[in-house]
Amino acid sequence: MAKRSWQVKLACVWGGELISVLTSSILQMGFIWHITLSTNSASMLSLASLAGFLPLAAFGTFAGVIVDRMPIKRVLIGADLFIAAVSALVAAVSATCALPVWVVIVALFFRAIGSAFHTPAFQTLTPLVAPPEHLTRLAGVSQAVQSGGYILGTAVAAVIYPLWGLTAMIALDVLGALLATVAVMVARLDVGGAQAAGEAAEAAGPVGISSRVRALLRETVAGYRVLRAYRGLFALLWCGFVFTLVFSPISALFPLMTIDHFGGTTADAATAEIVFSVGMIAGSALLASTGGFKNRALTVVAATALYGAATLVAGLLGPNGYVAFLAMSFLMGVSSPFYSGPQTALMQEKVPPEYLGRVFGLYGAIMSWALPIGLAVSSLFADGVGATLWFAGAGAAMLLLALATWAIPSIRTIETDSERAAD
Repeated sequence: MAKRSWQVKLACVWGGELISVLTSSILQMGFIWHITLSTNSASMLSLASLAGFLPLAAFGTFAGVIVDRMPIKRVLIGADLFIAAVSALVAAVSATCALPVWVVIVALFFRAIGSAFHTPAFQTLTPLVAPPEHLTRLAGVSQAVQSGGYILGTAVAAVIYPLWGLTAMIALDVLGALLATVAVMVARLDVGGAQAAGEAAEAAGPVGISSRVRALLRETVAGYRVLRAYRGLFALLWCGFVFTLVFSPISALFPLMTIDHFGGTTADAATAEIVFSVGMIAGSALLASTGGFKNRALTVVAATALYGAATLVAGLLGPNGYVAFLAMSFLMGVSSPFYSGPQTALMQEKVPPEYLGRVFGLYGAIMSWALPIGLAVSSLFADGVGATLWFAGAGAAMLLLALATWAIPSIRTIETDSERAAD
């Protein structure tokens, strides 16, 4: 039983995570529809998106410090209960009056603060309980949990919203967060918090606000230095930043490709999104069963090239190429877990456990800034260029990025280099 204890722990936590992602996806879709139907304003939807990403970008780096200081169980439970409390307050407002849009946007902001702590804690958990040789396959399982919850949540939201409205969705989200909390408690996690007795104690001294802020900044900088010391990981991080810059407009342009270029309906646009998500689940399953190439950097590069090739072909399709577009959407989805999963596993394996929270927090914050920058650039030029040319150009850029990534020596030798972080 002791040999399988790590599997039982992860199964409990991931089971709760699947429920939490499912109910969060349901509520997220409900919020989007509520804003759309209440305002019919693209700017309000953009403001809601900003509220959702800003805390991850602003607090992600510092949230990682807290993750490293505290036991993982406390961070996961605290984040889930915080998100549940935010949803409960929204439910209370919704029960007393017509829900104002500004309340939804504020709720999205505070829910994202909870996610800024939950995400690096969740990513830090796996290497603390599982053997290193399983990390890449487990990253595939984690991707499947996230993708599966999103797909089911989107489908269930389409049924619940017209029948019972937003209040029922909020109640489900609160229940999902509570069930995720129970799952973490049942798992009996006893990992994390290794840093608390070290750096935190060393920084104890004065307990004023300024000294606490300085300690927080010192620990954040220490995490950045650790990541920078691993040359291959650091190079992959910035290649990922470029990839996200190029990728982010593509997801926003999917409906335009389907409706404007292929002359489809909103149902056709939804089908393309679902096919992409099904591809992600298929890719996650394949990654979990095979682990990808022995050199995980080669897996990342191959995934970048596959995504780029599929995007390029999609951009070159004629107006009658909707079926082929679905096939390319599936390939894009398949490549996604092979891009992100090995990178997660590499960081989990190579970065010392006491720095994992900060490293994942920094990684998430940097990627969060890439998203709005990419979307802002596309909003300026996509209308003039057109969705098809944007797809083709983005695909070509990804193919070039794949070549550039593999040309970096520290990335090619990431599995064999004896990189060590400075103390």
